[in-house]
Amino acid sequence: MKIIDLHCDALLKLWESKGKLNYSNAEELDTNVERLKKGEVWVQCYAVFVYPEMKAEQKFQAALDQIDYFYKEVLAKNPEMKHIKQWEDISLLKEGEIGAVLTLEGVDAIGNDLHKLSILYQLGVRSVGLTWNNANLAADGAGEPRGAGLTLFGKEIVRINNENRVLTDVSHLCEKAFWDVMVLAEYPIASHSNARAICDHPRNLYDDQAKAMFTKGGMVHVVYCPPFVKKDGKADLSDLIHHIDHLCSLGGSKQVGLGSDFDGINTYVKDLEDASKYQNLINALLKHYSEEMVKGFAYQNFLDYCSKISTVHNQN
Repeated sequence: MKIIDLHCDALLKLWESKGKLNYSNAEELDTNVERLKKGEVWVQCYAVFVYPEMKAEQKFQAALDQIDYFYKEVLAKNPEMKHIKQWEDISLLKEGEIGAVLTLEGVDAIGNDLHKLSILYQLGVRSVGLTWNNANLAADGAGEPRGAGLTLFGKEIVRINNENRVLTDVSHLCEKAFWDVMVLAEYPIASHSNARAICDHPRNLYDDQAKAMFTKGGMVHVVYCPPFVKKDGKADLSDLIHHIDHLCSLGGSKQVGLGSDFDGINTYVKDLEDASKYQNLINALLKHYSEEMVKGFAYQNFLDYCSKISTVHNQN
């Protein structure tokens, strides 16, 4: 069964290796092309992430360098990889092709310069998370004790995301910032977050947050980072499915998807150690849900969300 995965950190690994890793088959990459094919991944989203401790003047260049690796190493050297520049492009993928989407994990890279955000849009970024775990000029992240909401600058970013049909990603936001996004965002998403009722971790969503996301029409994509799945960090597929069960019980059966965090994690859910193991998860899900529901989690729910975005845009 084909898969849409909303989050991986392969670009960070390519950047850190200074291009020494071969995206086609490097063992160090959870999402190399061979593994994507074996796992039947249909669309993979690639996060651009810069470390908060980097000097401010170096951050935008680091983001551009990662995007350069996306173009040169992911796309140019692997003809089956196709750049998804607009959500409608997913439906145009041919047999054997894998869609590749650029996303931004935290807006640290742009500083206070919205012109830089415009450049990232033009290069193909289609989803923007305002923070990582730290605080920045847009908002406070999940790891910031202050827990403040969106700044005026952060609110402006959400507005511009709306105008450009770019998703606003709430994964990594603190609670107050999450609720500010819920008021403003037309296209909200949690690209890689789980249910806090199942695993009490600051990166997971409380029930009222998940319900608000579903009411707004947004998506919650479950993440495979073991400490976000189970308190002791020793997680198997059944533990991950508990999160999907819970999100469905909150009304999200048509709004749950997958967001692995592959290449951004160094411990793994048992039997889900890299993208090649994706069908293990699908087979486990099929024991609990109908094939139609599992197709929803795997790809159709997000595809339907993209269709809604396109419909709203065309009406406007």
